This record gives sequence, structure tokens and C-alpha cells, in this order.
Amino acid sequence: MSYHIVNIDDPKVCISCRQGQLCCTDSSGNVRSLPMEDVASVVITSFSPVLHGEFLSRAAEFGIAVILCKNFQPVSILMPANRSSDTLLTKAFVCLDERRSENLWQKTVDAKCANQLFAATLYTDNFGDLKKLSIANTMKCVEKESVCARYYWQLFGAAVGDKSFNRVIRQGGANDLLNFGYVMLTSVVLQKLFAYGLDPSFGIGHKIRERAAPLAYDIMEPFRVFIDLGVVKWIKMGEDAVVDTAFKRFITKSMLNKVPYMDASLDLSRCIEKVVGSFRRAIKEKDNRYYKPWTGLNSKWDGCL
Repeated sequence: MSYHIVNIDDPKVCISCRQGQLCCTDSSGNVRSLPMEDVASVVITSFSPVLHGEFLSRAAEFGIAVILCKNFQPVSILMPANRSSDTLLTKAFVCLDERRSENLWQKTVDAKCANQLFAATLYTDNFGDLKKLSIANTMKCVEKESVCARYYWQLFGAAVGDKSFNRVIRQGGANDLLNFGYVMLTSVVLQKLFAYGLDPSFGIGHKIRERAAPLAYDIMEPFRVFIDLGVVKWIKMGEDAVVDTAFKRFITKSMLNKVPYMDASLDLSRCIEKVVGSFRRAIKEKDNRYYKPWTGLNSKWDGCL
């Protein structure tokens, strides 16, 4: 079963494949290996890795997503050509009318904003700030997402001891921690989309653009708060806001923790799989009611990681 997310950050690492093993040789000549069948995705944040052709072809055969990053943000996603496919599903998605697409996106944004409100209750007991976020949570889709984000990141900043915090991708500090965590989310969501035959090139909210996976970014929106809470916990533990080996292990391990979803207790990866499955059913059966985004509030999650 594919479950390992392999993070590559050594500036001179060499990645190859031998006898069914993913092999990583670091700058000191040390070799670490892992069965290809146990790898879910490979996330590369290294500045100058060497990727062998055999590794890339075998990764495609095993359905492994290879994600190349800059500043801990995905800039290229190598998609296996032989991933699972479903002609009828693809046709149903391509023919999805604007009204249904907007409704699916509204459900996603509703879940995201509800999760931000839930997380905010864990960040602070400031009733005034929470009231602002609660009011924003009742707005229409486009305005709702932006207004909720404005209030939410203020509360997040206060929680990490930075009242001037802004969610700016290349600002460093907590933003780098968030960026890396979101890369982890992207890799997991991509794997589930491939497994269900959904082409991540087609989205419902994010625009289609080169070297992007809009549907992965759509589906992961309600789950972002999971990473946010992890970053807050990390900083409150007194750790530096630096994407180092310790933080990578911490955030990757936290994704194995259980969250409730549809009367079941699942690790985050399995929960994402269930949500993707519900989205697939909604598309294929042309009934948006089947799509069930995850929300911490409705699932009675206590927010613990």
C-alpha cells in the first residue's frame, strides 16, 4: 500500500531506482532506500537534485506523483500517464454545467470557512474577533472566502505571537511552515484523485493554468486548517519557524492522526480519500448532494493533533 510521502531537501541529492527500490544518495554518499510500492509521492524541495530517468519512469508505473517545489510551493507536478481513468467520469466532469460547478465550489468554501471559524475558537477566546469571523462566515461565496480569510489570519497571527502576520507566500517564518504543510496536503490529495480516476487538471474553483492541478487545490481547501493548527502547535512548543528536518517530521507525522468523518475515525489521508470518493460520486451521478466536504465542527473533532 502506498503511504510514504518522501521529502527530498538535500541540495545535492541523487534520486534513482534499483530493483524496485527508490534510492536516495545524499551529498555525503549515504544511500537510503524504500520500496517503490510503499511510496505515495515524492516532494522535492532541493535546489539541485539529480533525477535518474529510471526513477521517473518507474514512478509513473507505480502511480507516484513527483512534485517539484520552489520556496516550498509546487511549481510542477509530474502526473503518471497510466493513472486510473474513467471515460464516463471524465465526460461527466467536462460537461459539468456552470450552476452545478458553482454549487460544488460553494459547498467547499462553506466547509473551509466553517473550519476556519472552528480553528479560531482554539486560537482565542476573544469574543469580538470571533463574532467578526462568524458574521463573515454567512456571506456569499466569493466575498465570504476573502472576508473570512482576512479575519482568520489576524487570529492566526495572534496565536503564533505575530499580530502583524500576513498570509504572504514568500514572507518567511510561519508562512514557510504553512507552505510546506500545504505541499504535503497537495501530494495526498493528488494521490486520491488519481486513485479515483479524477483528472486534477479540471477544477471547480481554482482556474486552469499551466503546471497546476486545480482540482487538488479545490479539494484540499477545507483541510488547510489541519496544517494551520499544526503550525500553531509547533510554534507554541517553542520551536523555530523554520522548515527543518524536525518540522517536516512533525507535520508529516501529524497527518497520521485520527479525525472524525461520517461517523468514523480516520487518519487524514483516509479522510481525504473518502471526501474525494464523495466528490467522484457527485460528478458521476450528477447529484451534488453526494459531495461531503470535511468539517471539524460538524464531525465533533476536538482539534487535537
